[in-house]
Amino acid sequence: MTQRHAQRTYTNRRYLDAIADHVVIFDGAMGTSIQRYNLTADDFGGEQYNGCNDYLVLTRPDVIAEIHASFLAVGAEAVETCTFRSNPLTLREYGLQDKTYDINYAAAKLARGVCDSFERETGIPRFVAGSIGPSGKLPSGNDPDLSNITFDELADVFYAQAKGLVEGGCDVLLIETSQDILEVKAAVYGINRLFADLNVRIPLQVQVTLDTTGRMLFGTDIASALTTLEPLQLDVIGLNCSTGPEYMREPVKYLVENSPYPISILPNAGLPINVDGEAVYPMEPDPFSEMVAEFTRWGVGVVGGCCGTRPEHIGKLYAQVHGHSYEEEIAGRAKRRPPIVRQPETVAKASSNMRAVSMIQNPGPTMIGERISTQGSRKVKQLILADDYDSVIPIAVQQVDSGAHMLDVLVALTERADEAEQMKILVKKLSMAVETPLIIDVTDPPVAEAALSVYPGRAIINGNNLENGRERIDKVLPIARKYGAGVLSMTIDEEGMAHTRDKKLAIAQRITDIAVNEYGLLPEDLVFDTLTFPLTTGQAELRNDAIETLEGIRLIKQHIPGVLTALGVSNVSFGITPAARGVLNSVFLYHAVQAG
Repeated sequence: MTQRHAQRTYTNRRYLDAIADHVVIFDGAMGTSIQRYNLTADDFGGEQYNGCNDYLVLTRPDVIAEIHASFLAVGAEAVETCTFRSNPLTLREYGLQDKTYDINYAAAKLARGVCDSFERETGIPRFVAGSIGPSGKLPSGNDPDLSNITFDELADVFYAQAKGLVEGGCDVLLIETSQDILEVKAAVYGINRLFADLNVRIPLQVQVTLDTTGRMLFGTDIASALTTLEPLQLDVIGLNCSTGPEYMREPVKYLVENSPYPISILPNAGLPINVDGEAVYPMEPDPFSEMVAEFTRWGVGVVGGCCGTRPEHIGKLYAQVHGHSYEEEIAGRAKRRPPIVRQPETVAKASSNMRAVSMIQNPGPTMIGERISTQGSRKVKQLILADDYDSVIPIAVQQVDSGAHMLDVLVALTERADEAEQMKILVKKLSMAVETPLIIDVTDPPVAEAALSVYPGRAIINGNNLENGRERIDKVLPIARKYGAGVLSMTIDEEGMAHTRDKKLAIAQRITDIAVNEYGLLPEDLVFDTLTFPLTTGQAELRNDAIETLEGIRLIKQHIPGVLTALGVSNVSFGITPAARGVLNSVFLYHAVQAG
């Protein structure tokens, strides 16, 4: 159980208990199974609904029930509802958007009835997984149609679908075959909002789909996907569809070594081939089951099949995983194999749309590029004033090429009042152009939300402090929780910037207490900037400011385990000659790194 997971209370946790007890087997392909019935337009309720498999839960529930039973009969413990495309956007293609709740509710009740029947007969718990596929929109892109939807609108789409599934009796919700990581974030948020509204929580399982190169549609690799999703409120993470198991080996290894959550792997029966205009999945049950079962010996706790997998695949998989047939277990002569206990590495990371970056570099400190700033770069200010966002991209690329691990982005201008819109435009362009994660530097918390609503990765919000008491922090932290962002806070409170080591520590402790105990963030989500004044102020009371900054870093690391620290090193040398600045900055950086 992860630290984030431990904070949750479940209405129904049978499914999570099963994963902790043994390797759980899912069913196989719903679509492939439906094709074998050779259904006509009448079976779908008329020509206008022909091909809408999800509508069959109302027009031919007997067919869907038979398919569920066919997988349960060979050892599957969990079956997915026939609702892969049952969200309002995709149902609109058939004019069925007003039946979103009815279809999802009926599908869950139908699967629940079949599972309950098998559970009574065998004494083996069976689980209903509410299948939630993509919406058909691609919010990370720039297509005028496919990308024309907001984060909150997407969240509402998945909220609507999940409501029917939860109230229909699902044991777990399954966001699957996800191709756009920003859409996944919206789906997770919408579903958790539903849980809060219903005062119900069942497990949430999220599965992305990767191509043969190991990336999602917009280039997101498995490290970036895990980093982006890990801070969100989910319970199981994994992969499904797209490829057969042979192309999943490296991503699965990464998840086994790094995921704090249980892992689910549901591959296709090989890569599809075109036969007379139809997709055919060539991998037979024996090689499929052998490859997928191997993943469970690495530490994967949930396995099953996706496109092209038949009951024969699942029956063979059951035998390969547990070392005996399903019939032997039913007869009471064997028990299911317990899961492998993993001890994954957990390192604080940020992510872009394409890759993850450790926030603790080894060797050396994490370098933050700060040239994309209307307050620190005259050129960037002129470009933003002129709405020339494309010309900012080469500046970002240059910083990355020069060694920046992350990029701080600030667009506030006294000459303009549309900071939120400017930030959205620039962040969208940067997310598609650079692989380096972003730090969203804001003066106003709503600007951070505007940026994160279009950012596919895991960013850091820069702009938190206690200057006005809790006014700012109570706006920033809910945004961070919603989007899974980290938070960079300055050691400033109602009395101003802290100048002593003890005051810097006290402010950091106060912020940590609020963030962790009230908002559910972890210490690893928090970064503290202990700040420093220039040595050239001439003020006697600031003479030791740099030393107090260094000691403040040391105290924070000693007394608040897990948090990170950051520092604008060059602030210490403002007002002296360039040559002297280089020397002073280098010495100060050295001691800052030694301090932590």
